[in-house]
Amino acid sequence: MALNISLLKEICETPGAPGFEQRVRSVVLRELSKLPVDVSIDNLGNVTAFRRGRSPKKVMIAAHMDEIGFIVTHIDDNGFLRFHPLGGFDPKTLTAQRVIVHGQQDLIGVMGSKPIHLMSPEERNKTVQIQDYFIDLGLSKEEVIKHVSIGDPITRQRELIEMGNCVNCKSIDNRVSVFILLETMSRLKDFPYDVYGVFTVQEEVGTRGANVAAHQIGPDFGFGLDTTIAFDVPGSQAHEQVTKLGKGAAIKIMDASTICDVRMVDYMKKTADKHGIPWQPEILAGGGTDTAPIQRMGKTGSIAGAVSIPTRHIHQVIEMADRNDIDAAIRLLTACIEGLDTHSWEFQ
Repeated sequence: MALNISLLKEICETPGAPGFEQRVRSVVLRELSKLPVDVSIDNLGNVTAFRRGRSPKKVMIAAHMDEIGFIVTHIDDNGFLRFHPLGGFDPKTLTAQRVIVHGQQDLIGVMGSKPIHLMSPEERNKTVQIQDYFIDLGLSKEEVIKHVSIGDPITRQRELIEMGNCVNCKSIDNRVSVFILLETMSRLKDFPYDVYGVFTVQEEVGTRGANVAAHQIGPDFGFGLDTTIAFDVPGSQAHEQVTKLGKGAAIKIMDASTICDVRMVDYMKKTADKHGIPWQPEILAGGGTDTAPIQRMGKTGSIAGAVSIPTRHIHQVIEMADRNDIDAAIRLLTACIEGLDTHSWEFQ
């Protein structure tokens, strides 16, 4: 089935830094209004789409709405902004980038730093740090303070484009999963258990939304839905690559915050093979996803795993995912939800 690239583009380009997910949440709510789901929003801002199954066991799927961004911490006498990151950044990726400051109105800014022409030899060899950057809005302080306040969020500016069989944009992490969850909630037909599709907040600063949602829902089964590293690029060694672009949806075995339930990993592999869905294993030594709170925050825990989408250049504005992997992730997640009652969940 052809992917709705125009919807994916809108979801990726819509701003939503951690704690400031209002705009992307509005897009999610608009799309959910077209589906046969019951929608609720909790006090933290998580959006839950509910579909009733044939029996009352609970399945939770989480895709976080937030994207890495910044928050304004200072406006100097010349109108330049200082900021604090919301989420993990490699500082070198900020060089020569445009951002959007979301104040009383949106303002385009650029990441500035000391010109190389003025750097000493020692400075040229030094690793650039976050604090070396400032944001230039091209306005005087008098104009800036009409629109910008301390505490306003900042997101990165970059449009989604298609490159070969891939899509490329900022915030593929994790807007591609928001898209996948919307598609899955639409495609579900015959499923055994109650399904809670949760579009979570503040994942990039510590899986905060998923902690609350999982505690409230108390799922029996759970699926995280997030991007993972595809380091299949020049200079990488085979053991470093984690996943490869175009080789299928990734089935998480573990990351730094979760060891997925062995029963769920086995079930997901068998489901993929049964339906002819291409897949690859994922072991990620660093980083974590909403899978961890899904697994642990309910009163009795859940049998949890994760569908991961291989992504190159992660946490940059040029994140890249393959169309076929996105389609495989939708098909795998749908098939796994619909077949949960066909597997033996006893410990061996």
